[in-house]
Amino acid sequence: MSIAPPGPAWPPTPTVAASDAIGFDDWRAEVRGRVLGEVVDFLRGVRIDGSLWPGAEDVLRQYATGGKGLRSTFMYLGWLCGAEPDVAALRAAASLELVHAFALLQDDVMDDAVLRRGEPAAHVRFSRGYRHDDAAAALRFGESAAILLGDMCLVWSEQMLRQSGLEASASARVWPRYDAMRIELAIGQYTDLTNDVRRRPTMDDVLAIARAKSGNYTVARPLQLGAAMAGCGDDVLNMLTRYGTRIGEAFQLRDDLLGIFGSAAVTGKPEDSDLGQHKATTVVVAALDAATPAIQRELSELVGRPVLDHAALERCRDLIDASGAPERVEAMITDRVDEALHALDDGPLAPGRRTALEQMALLCTARQQ
Repeated sequence: MSIAPPGPAWPPTPTVAASDAIGFDDWRAEVRGRVLGEVVDFLRGVRIDGSLWPGAEDVLRQYATGGKGLRSTFMYLGWLCGAEPDVAALRAAASLELVHAFALLQDDVMDDAVLRRGEPAAHVRFSRGYRHDDAAAALRFGESAAILLGDMCLVWSEQMLRQSGLEASASARVWPRYDAMRIELAIGQYTDLTNDVRRRPTMDDVLAIARAKSGNYTVARPLQLGAAMAGCGDDVLNMLTRYGTRIGEAFQLRDDLLGIFGSAAVTGKPEDSDLGQHKATTVVVAALDAATPAIQRELSELVGRPVLDHAALERCRDLIDASGAPERVEAMITDRVDEALHALDDGPLAPGRRTALEQMALLCTARQQ
């Protein structure tokens, strides 16, 4: 298998939208398709007996093969910054889809989520299989089953990476960063548990949580894994880290906007997921920082309520919009994308690799309807 990077015939300007970039959509779709194919092939080899664990295969399909494949694509791009297309490198990158499945399964339990990718969350699905008429016990059963399946995904991700076919020297360069990424992800999840808007954290606080929980793990760490795997030098690794950190932040800022103003059809999650859980996202903190005293008082009172009904949620959105916070966060996204693209000037990249990084930056930070 050979998945070459986008060629230099692409439009060189970073302002071209991803959907208009000649060749990028096809390349991106091919990478995602082959990554998910590798995950499906791997999961066939570790098939769970449906008679012992009803519904587990459907949940794995939902969580491990239903995503955009951003992390695996960034890891493979990191590889392409120092090496040629390679099936083993692609298979190694595909293992991040199982890390992501682990993170989503446990995140949904922690957040008491009801939807994931437009379908019932794993713990909700598993709770329906509880055989006794006890709602509390059924929920506990579903949560426990989801956590156990998440643990298995984390084990499988390491197994898939170990069995990818990488040369021993490439594998040795990956493992320290891979371990560090997983620890950082767990710490980020913990800090998110303490992230409550009623405690009035600062913008620096919520950005630090966003980097640890999502931003670094989505872009910077996968790029570093791929580049280290390929044996890239410090110049390329440092460049990709600067690019990845900024795009990771912009990705989370976009996610924060969608968490308040996005529709369930776009996000695959309930429209009240962030506000209803009292999360201190960048958008809410920006609104509380920039609002007039009257808006600030009303918004603080609303988000401080134990439960927000539909009317309260709608009023929160109106107040956040009136504060100017969405425009401020949009500007923060633009600044970070610009800084990331400028970082690409600092390293030796072939035109195709650079264009792919430019288009991926736009793809994962673009406005969505």
